Amino acid sequence: MRITSIDTYLIGNPWKNWLFTRVSTDEGLHGVGEGTANAFGKTVEAAVHELTPLVLGMDPFQVEMISQKMIRDVYTEGGQIHMSAVASVEIACWDIIGKATNQPIYNLWGGRCQEKLRAYANGWYRGPRTPESFHEKAKQVVRRGYTALKFDPFGANWRTMSEAEFALSHDIVAAVREAVGPSVDILIEVHSRFNVSTAIQFAKAIERYRPAWYEEPVPHTNIAAMVEVARECPIPVATGESFSNKQQFAELLKHEVVSIFQPEPLALGGIFAARKIADMVDAHYGVIAPHSAQGPICSAACVQLNASLPNFFIHEIFDEFNEPWEKQILTNPVEVKNGYIEISERPGLGVDLVLEELPRHPYRQEHFLPLFKPGWERRKQKAAAAE
Repeated sequence: MRITSIDTYLIGNPWKNWLFTRVSTDEGLHGVGEGTANAFGKTVEAAVHELTPLVLGMDPFQVEMISQKMIRDVYTEGGQIHMSAVASVEIACWDIIGKATNQPIYNLWGGRCQEKLRAYANGWYRGPRTPESFHEKAKQVVRRGYTALKFDPFGANWRTMSEAEFALSHDIVAAVREAVGPSVDILIEVHSRFNVSTAIQFAKAIERYRPAWYEEPVPHTNIAAMVEVARECPIPVATGESFSNKQQFAELLKHEVVSIFQPEPLALGGIFAARKIADMVDAHYGVIAPHSAQGPICSAACVQLNASLPNFFIHEIFDEFNEPWEKQILTNPVEVKNGYIEISERPGLGVDLVLEELPRHPYRQEHFLPLFKPGWERRKQKAAAAE
């Protein structure tokens, strides 16, 4: 079997353009992948097409060598953008292998370690940044059956916060905890906003609400800063979504201060790359909660990854709080029932693109998540796209 072509599809989801790929073979089988990278959809798409000549004619079963061709052999370190392009092909190759062997991907990696996957809700708090809005929307999430939910209460703050902003962010956390009660996990998303002192100060202020984790409190680019926060923070720190190679994980792991890791399969070059990271983390007694706030193919890929992990912790779900047409562009999209994902036994990823639906949702440059723009949590890109 040989790869004959790689097609790309850039889809205009209002909060983040999605980049999908379709890898075709000379035996009629094809696989689908994803390379979404927030504001860099067209850039990653261009990278996919630049890398395509390197893998045409290769056997899709040779995933490791295909990845090496696209990473090592170009002798360029392109970070998340480069690795997202690689991931879009790597995931599609695993989809092909699963179809060719009539097996879900997790059965190709040692089998299934989970009966079902506990999920947490993200993206549910679209609207005004007020304690009242967060409180009411959190109640709605719990009514759907979720036992965990994540949110960013910090508005557009960066590095530090004024007293008023500190108090508002605190009150939002308090409002969510009051809304969901003591038995639901709340996960605090920080989006790499703060310096070390601000991150620690806020964590101590909200300790009483018992968050399950404190995500990306400082930028990933300074591992020493992340280590300092993790040592001083009374809440478990979760991190790793922005790393683009295993060496970064190795550097953080050696400090033995973080035990919740969030590898992003797209930023790492694919799901098998993320599977390797999970083994590294397991050697340090850590757990895995992969970042999965991209598009629906990434969600399906993370189901395959998580099903295979003995140290799986929890699965991120953005899809249920996205645009309703998302379920029309994919066959068998991931679904959550009573807070859990049932694991598919279909071959490969278990999903496919509905090609005729894709042109209905064109790319728009303004479709990305502007996390440092006041009012970003309202996700006004939707309004702009409708005008």
